Amino acid sequence: MESNRYNAVWWSKDNDSGWEKVKEAFRRDWDQTKHDFGGKPPDLKQDVPDTVKQAAGKQHIPPPSVPNFEEHEPAFRFGYGARQHYGKDYPAWDDRLERTLQKEWSPATDADTWNRYSKSVRRGYEYKSKP
Repeated sequence: MESNRYNAVWWSKDNDSGWEKVKEAFRRDWDQTKHDFGGKPPDLKQDVPDTVKQAAGKQHIPPPSVPNFEEHEPAFRFGYGARQHYGKDYPAWDDRLERTLQKEWSPATDADTWNRYSKSVRRGYEYKSKP
């Protein structure tokens, strides 16, 4: 899954830059959440303060233990960028926002692909990082 394939018309280099700053912290948060909900990945001992420090570049980020993140990263990235673009108009995820993002996700993408990745788009949209 190629990252740039899911750029909306409003996507800019600022979105790329913002995403690159939080991507690794987001990855570890994702892996820890999967563990906390009974997934098989090892417990990374990742909590919110760790995620915030990693996103700000104040704490080293160990290599990821679960390769699954790469498959969903374009969806997380798209959601994170959408928050930067639509956050004022849509402070919370709702059906209207989801319909808008589904249309912008990719004109060539079918509904099954959106259904597969929409939760990851939402997770990216709702992700809060602090510098």
